[in-house]
Amino acid sequence: MLLIDTNNSGDSKMFDLRMYYKQENEKVKDSYLKSIDLIEHILSEINQTKDDTKNNYYAYLKTISKLILKMYTLEKSLNDDYFKVKSFKELLKENNSYYEELLPENYDYSYANPKYCVEVFGEQYGQLLSWFYTLYRNYITYAFYHKQFKMEEYNQLFINVYNYIKNNRIEFEKLKEIFTKIMKKDASIDVYHQYKEQYDPEFKYYTSIIENSDLNDPKYLFRFGQYISENEIKASSFLANEISSNTLEQQAEAIIKAYYKGFVRDNKDVTKKSTIGFFPIIGLEKLYHIMIQGFKNHQNQLKTCFLGYRSTKANEQYGFDHKFDLALYLDENYKNKRINDYKEGLRKNKDILNEYSGIMYIEKFGDPQFSPETKPENLKLTKDQQNLYQQFNSEIFQLIDQFIPRAETSFCIVGFPTPKIGENFKAIFEETIKINMLDSTRYEEIQSHIVNTLDKAVKVHVKGKDSNKTDLIITLQPLKDPSTQTNFVNSGASVNIPCGEVFTAPQLKGTNGILHVSETYQSGLRYDNLVITFQDGYTIDYNCSNFEKDEENKKYIMENLLFPHESLPIGEFAIGTNTIAYIMARKYNIMNLLPILILEKTGPHFAIGDTCFSRREDGEVFDPITSKKVCSKDNEKSIQRKKDPIEAYTNKHEDIVLPFDDIECITAITNDNKRIDIIRNGRFVLEGTKELNRPLDDPRF
Repeated sequence: MLLIDTNNSGDSKMFDLRMYYKQENEKVKDSYLKSIDLIEHILSEINQTKDDTKNNYYAYLKTISKLILKMYTLEKSLNDDYFKVKSFKELLKENNSYYEELLPENYDYSYANPKYCVEVFGEQYGQLLSWFYTLYRNYITYAFYHKQFKMEEYNQLFINVYNYIKNNRIEFEKLKEIFTKIMKKDASIDVYHQYKEQYDPEFKYYTSIIENSDLNDPKYLFRFGQYISENEIKASSFLANEISSNTLEQQAEAIIKAYYKGFVRDNKDVTKKSTIGFFPIIGLEKLYHIMIQGFKNHQNQLKTCFLGYRSTKANEQYGFDHKFDLALYLDENYKNKRINDYKEGLRKNKDILNEYSGIMYIEKFGDPQFSPETKPENLKLTKDQQNLYQQFNSEIFQLIDQFIPRAETSFCIVGFPTPKIGENFKAIFEETIKINMLDSTRYEEIQSHIVNTLDKAVKVHVKGKDSNKTDLIITLQPLKDPSTQTNFVNSGASVNIPCGEVFTAPQLKGTNGILHVSETYQSGLRYDNLVITFQDGYTIDYNCSNFEKDEENKKYIMENLLFPHESLPIGEFAIGTNTIAYIMARKYNIMNLLPILILEKTGPHFAIGDTCFSRREDGEVFDPITSKKVCSKDNEKSIQRKKDPIEAYTNKHEDIVLPFDDIECITAITNDNKRIDIIRNGRFVLEGTKELNRPLDDPRF
């Protein structure tokens, strides 16, 4: 037991970001205050100006100037007393006011909406102005971080834009040049700050909130500077009032154990590292408090840094609308310059990055799933820009791997429901904790029967039943010595929680057929009747039924599931074995709300993109039961890393799950064409695995 007290009596002194950024802010102190005075003057001038030819522009600039001044006032007032003096209702009202224009009921008339901006200013101008407006929504973060030096930089840009619009006939190319100039500046210092904030444990902004706040008082939620909805408030209250400390300690202990087990599984040395990067959701801070102390007190001590912090999004459509805004400035020069910025920013953080052991990712599920509106007003990348983006992505991933090698780091992902999942939130949360703490060793013992059978096979046949059209032949990698080698990872609870899957990197050549899923959510987006056709391991055709026209469906898949690639290889074939999680999802009718982390344990799944061992193929991994060496970590795509790493990786990994109820068979096919069923009609039929059917057949589950 960790036995850590999270019931602080009140807020202690928080990490002082004013002092942290004092040097940068001192450099621009005078010009920052002058820019604020000038923007106040501009607002007054706009209110007195009448110019029918530019009224729309002045209304737009007025909105931005008011946002700048509001954030200026906020930044000045933010200190410890700010959160102590104000009531919860006052803080909630103020927090929500920062995001109200993005809420679905208001978004139709926000400049952040490209559709509205195009209605007001026309196509090119509207797209440009909508993107520019989003830059100033970053002021919320700048204010909470006390980054006056960033606010000053964008204040100057705003002043330049105002002067141009006021004194000139507005021309698109000139306006675009002024707007996008800031994207072409030397950004290495921004990259430096970004990685220092994320990977330096001495940057204690989030840690101090968790460790020094009274976590029974929900006012602490507003310190994060993000949108706080009922989701975050109810989750925090639930942990404070309805979950015992003992339960939270047990869950934290299981997560910590799983994280370190990942290093053992993949034969990596955690003792060379001293930090762990949290990437959590807001609302579960009582759990994080215990985890932070647990990692700190473990025999392999790890200090916590925060790679980011997430809350409920005010409007998913907002992010979707601006997904390709870089179309305004992405060219060869931008790509090369940004890569150099990353090189310099990473280099300056080399020592900090060298201490990083990996990510502790907290997933959430339960929010209503998002079906985006595809708008013609949204910016799109040209074909050349798509190629540039793909090159940029590959080079950035390759560069980051030099400073944070995946061969030396690990990860752990665990998921929890949010209150938006509905009236059964409490029961689902409690069942999720139980699933997260299932006996990993027992699953590994059962799964060893599946692994041993599959290692006798050269192919696996996966076939759907009834209306499901799946009919797929997976070709397995050849094994030189099946007595000491295995194709499949026997996965318990380590890098992924909960336990329950076996997985491999298939051979691409000979992997052919159709994968059909009636309903799936990939990276938060819904796909109805997703059908993907594979030929020699690559996607050659695809469709869905989200939209009336096939052209729109294919474009949707291309821009979201495959982007920035036209085709992706199959990087993983797996069989999930966690029937308890499957029955929990069926019981509460939340199968469509499960995160891929849990969903992938509830049936066979197929990942398009890179293998599970991307950029760490040379490390040795052994089966926990048989001690066989895992050999299938490369495929014909990833093996190109030995000649050209850029060509070897897609930097994508999308797991697509086929539910048990849709399976006619999963059958191993041996070299002499003998067929051995693993699953038949949604049930495990292989000897040694029938225990997995108990939750499926026993009503008590």
